This record gives sequence, structure tokens and C-alpha cells, in this order.
Amino acid sequence: MKIIFYIAIALLTLSTITRQIQSERTDSAFDIQKFSELPVQVGGRIKPLDSVARNTLMILSGRQYTITPEGTKISSIQWFIDLCMQPELADTYRIFKIEFPDELGLEGLEAKSKRYYSYNDLQPYFEEIQTLYQNLEPEAKKRNAYERQIAEIHNGLLLYNASLQSLHPTGNAERLNRLIDEYQSYESIINQGLDAIKKQQNGEAFDKTLLDRFIAYGDNYLNLSKTARLRIIPPETADQTADQDAALNDLSDWKNVGLELLDVMKGERLSPVLKHYAQLTMAYRSDNAEAFNQGVDAIHKSFKKDFPKAESRVQFERWFNGFKPFALSIQLYVFAFFLLAISWLKWGITLNRTAFWLLTLAFLIHTFGLIARMYIQGRPPVTNLYSSAVFVGWGAVFLGLFIEKIYKNGIGGAMASLIGFATLIIAHHLAMTGDTLEMMRAVLDSNFWLATHVIIITFGYSAMFLAGALAIAFILMALLSKKFDKDKARSLSNMVYGITCFAALFSLVGTILGGIWADQSWGRFWGWDPKENGALMIVIMGAIVLHARWGGICQERGIMLLAILGNIVTAWSWFGTNLLGVGLHSYGFTDSGFFWMLLFALGQLFVIVLGLLPWRYWASPFALSKTEKIKRSEHPKEH
Repeated sequence: MKIIFYIAIALLTLSTITRQIQSERTDSAFDIQKFSELPVQVGGRIKPLDSVARNTLMILSGRQYTITPEGTKISSIQWFIDLCMQPELADTYRIFKIEFPDELGLEGLEAKSKRYYSYNDLQPYFEEIQTLYQNLEPEAKKRNAYERQIAEIHNGLLLYNASLQSLHPTGNAERLNRLIDEYQSYESIINQGLDAIKKQQNGEAFDKTLLDRFIAYGDNYLNLSKTARLRIIPPETADQTADQDAALNDLSDWKNVGLELLDVMKGERLSPVLKHYAQLTMAYRSDNAEAFNQGVDAIHKSFKKDFPKAESRVQFERWFNGFKPFALSIQLYVFAFFLLAISWLKWGITLNRTAFWLLTLAFLIHTFGLIARMYIQGRPPVTNLYSSAVFVGWGAVFLGLFIEKIYKNGIGGAMASLIGFATLIIAHHLAMTGDTLEMMRAVLDSNFWLATHVIIITFGYSAMFLAGALAIAFILMALLSKKFDKDKARSLSNMVYGITCFAALFSLVGTILGGIWADQSWGRFWGWDPKENGALMIVIMGAIVLHARWGGICQERGIMLLAILGNIVTAWSWFGTNLLGVGLHSYGFTDSGFFWMLLFALGQLFVIVLGLLPWRYWASPFALSKTEKIKRSEHPKEH
């Protein structure tokens, strides 16, 4: 029976992993996957077009896929190809997410759709949107919900148009079908055009038709150089002995379409990469898969020849995007939690052991995701608010597995899986802002301090949250479970104590290291910045819990309630200080988290109130023993 059970769990887990890996495969003669691996530079780093497409669509619509007017679901990279190569088709896709269209004051807009709108849907309202945007509160942090929605629509339209012009000049269908001819025509008249300009300046006779044509090219490409979002032209040659990463990430070396075309006027030859992108567009529009794939191969070979290391990293990032290790970990964390919850009711040993190994698998996939991000970015694991959420969950699961190995009661594993799930969900929503591997601010650009101060103090967050989660489990089980006796209470109390010791130590060391970093960066060890105050609050909270236990000030219940209060303090230090939008440490500001932060704090306070109920209302044997003890102390003669 046990073997059958284990086989069923293994098959279900394997099915989940397989479904995750195969979720985005498409059947097409066009090599979409290889196209998605083409390298570009945007946001200060090299990334595959796959990342660009995913991040752009996530910003515009809050998801990494879209639905065609015919109801077909297409991937982000397929949408991006249509956007750049068949814009007349992409303009019909409903990708602009508008939560409250009826509040915008744009007459008739709300009747077009419920939540998602196409570029064509919004086109009649462009002037009104522009006027509304110009009249907004200049300071973004002071805008109300209505003004933020107008700004999001306006900025989304700008992003859409900038992305549309990334691979080649934009225009009507005839222009897109003749891009190679346009480039050849442009190259052929450059010398004549420059000569005509000189003649005009010298008052000599010149060909006005040719000059007007040349100036039209120049004006068009000058505007394109300012609006094209992606830098798609890498340096043509590279010193193989030099630092490739430094060379590639030098913005002056990469050029967008407009800059490349303008540089031809200086006597430089037009990059073959630009011609290959023109070939791709024309082939895609004419449904010529063979020519499309040849163009993709040519770009890959050119980049790989000059930058083999970067090519490998770009390909790995595309694969990483498709694998989605954190999404897979979320599913496995939920699965492990349910197995552990059921184990408290039936089949305890079997389900507990199965859940432990499932949780270990989820943790390993989570770990792989962290290491993969480090490889792609070339940084330690925590660099922004998104990566801190990923790491906080990882740290909590690591500690949870450790205590589960010792106590084997399922509680540590269950709470760890809950924290892993919750923090990865938080990370998912933080990813809505786009690239989670963006370049760092100059003050944070130190791998040493990122690998010491940031990791240590974030580990402290993990431990505080795990201690608080275990404390919540203590309160709920003691309040509701008739199987929660003195032994279980003692073991859970020891778990909270041990994890709190760990949290207090790491928070203290991390805070001191942060002060040393601040002294190096800003010339002062401590400045009462909100983030610094939050870190100090965690240290003090940890010290309060430990002193309350060491001094016998609080018994089990009191320690648990203090640990739950530590959840609020930690959430405020980690996440809440960013909501203030002030201080030197607000690198991950978000104005959308206030509601969830408040809801979390109220939830913790609710559990604390439950924990303050008199013992007589508690159902567990542990609580009954406390009730009996109180009765004996109140009526000693009766006992």
C-alpha cells in the first residue's frame, strides 16, 4: 500500500514538473525559440528577446501571454514578433489592462471591453489621454488612484510604440515589405546627399529632389534613434582576452536601429545584423519560414563568434524564463503543505516522510532558481525587493527543513512551505513592474556588501518570519486541537526559541555590517533612516523575546505572542519602509502594497487577540492543564 502511495505521489510530482516545462512549446515552422534567444541590450544589461517580450507584456497586461481576437492564446514572444513584424495584427490584441475604465471619463471606452483593451480600442482616445496626462500631479508618489491609472495607460502606450520600433523603422505594410530595398537605397544616396548639402551651403547648384529624399531619411532615423527601445546592434568585433561582460554592457558600444543608420553617414558600413532583422521581418510577413530561420541563425552565429560567453548566458536566461523554477516551487510548496496537514489526521509517518522529501525537492528547485539568477546577473542573490522576497522564502524553507529533520512533527515543514509559497507569490506580484534583474543603483553596486550585509540581514528576516509562523501554529493548535499536549507545546516552544536566537544574531550582525557600509558610502554609521530604524526594531524585538524567556517574564503563550508581533515588525522593516517612499534605502518603492501590508498586520493582531483568550476557551490538553493549574492556585485548599 505504501509503495503504491509513493508511486502515485511521484507520478503526480513528475506530471507537475513536466507540465511546467512543456507549457510554452509551440508547433511552428518558424524557429520561434531561437528567435527568442537573440541578444539585445536594454535597461543596462544584455538579455534575450524572450525576457524583453515577457517583461513588456507583464507591464502592459499583468501576464505573460495574450489572447488573439479569435480566442487563441499566444506566448509573449509570439506577441512581440507580431508587434514588430505585423503591427497591423498586434494592434488588435487586447493587452492594455485597465482596472476601472468607467472612471476615466473617456466616453464609450468602457463599452469596448471589461478589463483588456487593444491599441486600436485606445486609438480614438489618444488626444484625451495625452491631455489628461499633462494635467496630472507632477510628483508620481502624490497621485491618487485615478491619476495613477491615467499615467499607466499613457506610459503603456509609450512603451508599446517604443517596442514597436525596436527592430527596424516602422511604417505601413509596403515599407515593412521592402526594408532591404530602403536600406540599400539609403546607402546608395549617402555620398550624393552629403555632397548636395555642401553644394547648398556653398550656394552651388544641387539636386533638390535627392537632397529632400536624403533629409527625409535623416529626420526619420534621427527620431528613430531617440524612440527605438532596444539596442540590437552589438559591437562588431571584440577582444577575446578582455572582459566580455564589461564590453557588452557598455552602452556606447551597442546601438539601436536609428543610431546604426545615422552612423552610416559617418562612413561606417551598415551592420549585417540590421539587414538580418530586415530579412526576418520581410520573411515573416511573407510566411517564408526558411528565410526567417536563416536570418535568426546568422545573427546567432555573428554574436557567438565575438561573444561566446555572453551567448551562453543569454541562451540560459531564455531557458530559465521558460522553466519558471519559482512557479514550480510554488506548486510543490502547496502540495507539501497539504500532505503535512493531512498527516496530522491520518497516515502520519508515511505522509510526513513524503511531504519532507517533496518539500526538499521544492527547496532544491527554489535554490536552483536563486543560483540561476546569480549566474545571469553576475550578482549575489539579493539585489532588489523582488529578489529579497525570493530569498526570504528560501531562507525560511532552509531553516524549516533543518528543524523538521530534528523534530519530525510536520509543523516546521508546514510553516516553512507556507512562507515559501507566500513569499514567492509576493515576488510574482513584484515582478509586474518588469525586469527583476535590472541594473543596480550606484550606491548598491558592491558585490562584497551585497554578499555580506544584505544576505545576512535578509536571512534574519527569514528566521523572524519562521519563528512567527511557528508561533501562529502554536496558538491555533493549542486553541483548536485536542491532540496538542504538553510535549508538543514544549517542542514547538523550543523551535520558536531556537529560530529566534538565530534571527536575533543574524539581524544584529547584518545591522552592524549595514552601518559599516553606510559609513563607507555616506560617511556616517547611523542616520535614523527608516530602513535603518526598521532593522534596529527587529534586533530589539528579538532581544525582547529572548529576555522574556531567559528572565521567565513570559511563559509559552507570552513568548508565542511576542514572536507573532515580531512578524509585524519584520514585515515593516523589510517591506513597509519602502511604502514610505523616503530615505536613502527606498530602492524598491511600491505604492500598491499598503493594503496588503495593512491586511497582514491586522491578521497577525487577530491571532494575537485569539492568543489572549482565557485558557478555559481553549480545546487542547495543554490548555486544560493550564486551566487546572490556575484553579489550583486560586483554590489551594481544594487540592
